[in-house]
Amino acid sequence: MTRLSYATLGALPAGTGPLVDPGTLRTRIVHLGLGAFHRAHQAVHTEQAEALHGGGWGIAGFSQRGRSVVGQLAPQDGLYSLTLRAPEGPRTRVVGQLTEVRHAVDDAARLRELLASPDVTVVTTTVTEKGYRRAADGSLDTRDPLVAADLAGAPVPATVVGQLAHGLRTRRITSGAPLSVVPCDNMADNGAVVARLVGEYVEASGWADRDALLMWIQDAVAFPSTVVDRIVPATTAADRDAASAVLGVRDESAVIGEPFTQWVLQDTFAADRPRWEDTGALFVPDVAPYQVMKLRLLNGAHTLLSCLGIADGRESVADAMTAPWGEPVLRAYAAEVAGSLPAGLDVEGYVDGLVLRFSNPAMRHLLRQIATDSSQKIPERWLAPLREIRVAGRPGTVLTGALAAWMRHTRDQSLDDPAADRIRAAWTGSGDEPVRGLLAVLGARDLADDDALVTAVRERLSALDADGPNALL
Repeated sequence: MTRLSYATLGALPAGTGPLVDPGTLRTRIVHLGLGAFHRAHQAVHTEQAEALHGGGWGIAGFSQRGRSVVGQLAPQDGLYSLTLRAPEGPRTRVVGQLTEVRHAVDDAARLRELLASPDVTVVTTTVTEKGYRRAADGSLDTRDPLVAADLAGAPVPATVVGQLAHGLRTRRITSGAPLSVVPCDNMADNGAVVARLVGEYVEASGWADRDALLMWIQDAVAFPSTVVDRIVPATTAADRDAASAVLGVRDESAVIGEPFTQWVLQDTFAADRPRWEDTGALFVPDVAPYQVMKLRLLNGAHTLLSCLGIADGRESVADAMTAPWGEPVLRAYAAEVAGSLPAGLDVEGYVDGLVLRFSNPAMRHLLRQIATDSSQKIPERWLAPLREIRVAGRPGTVLTGALAAWMRHTRDQSLDDPAADRIRAAWTGSGDEPVRGLLAVLGARDLADDDALVTAVRERLSALDADGPNALL
């Protein structure tokens, strides 16, 4: 089958082509972390804004780790299809907003050039929580080998924070044009987090102009916080085959998503941007309430369902929701966490929406995909509300059980987690030692020293071993 490309756009069935002519675009946005989520979320919002208002908002996408996404997209001129899986049936069309597809290390010179260019006014990032390479206290982990190598003067920065710092340094010297850096990862107050990390990198760099650079960043660079939401499962070979059959050309870079999408952005941009507000995005003075609700309810429930579902032999979120314990556990978890959320949010409506989204039989969001890197995710999703609930005098029974479910999951020898070695070491202890050690891995030494909590987690762990997910009800 002929490959999807600019040359084959004219052969696409009616209604399946890009919303705008890719030839009218120029590179105005740089994106770091060219994974499926960005292509199913920010790129789509940008294409919709372009279709409504123009502006030439092309995106240069840079892969941070593997090179397979570049190998898939480059022969297709950056084109790919998005299939939205609705209960009534899938809808597939091609997105053409990517003007360049590159690797951040292999094409470091081009990345530096674009970050300095006054034509580029927005940088977005989706590199996952661990991609920012933070220490347990949230600061830049200067002991991380890649961070240390970047700071020691590696010819090409390998970390996203290093790439941003070097790019901003060049931008100040050349154009001095303002820029907005827009993190789109599931981290609380993600804009402030990335601003802090970039500042710490510059401070640790030893550059002679670091003080001037820090002052310029403060004056000319905005780091808006955001909340992003669309379930984007990992694409399978069957998904690629199905998309290709619809298009009549071969698409090796197809992505899958649910119909629902949300994007909440702090309205603190420093330079020109697409009019995303006309695509359903919400611009607000403070994203924190939305961020906290999404992290603790949606992402937190995802992590819990993955830990319970994998142990129960379930493969996907929808599979977990068909289990007798699925919806009751989700609602019990949400009811407890709701006590830690800001006032004024429609929590009941949000949870009802989660039940519908998670139960969508057309989605195959794999539990093992969700469970990856869980030690990096749990502190914000579970530990923060657990501490707040306990301070308020409530026991946090479901969250205690959630911690037990995660600990039970970490017995899996094929665990995909950056802290896997420390997790395995924690399990070599006896009695309460594994619980205390695993809490320490999560950076929760205060909870590890809480005898009552440790005992409760250990008892819930035993109950899960005996009764499975019903132990949380």
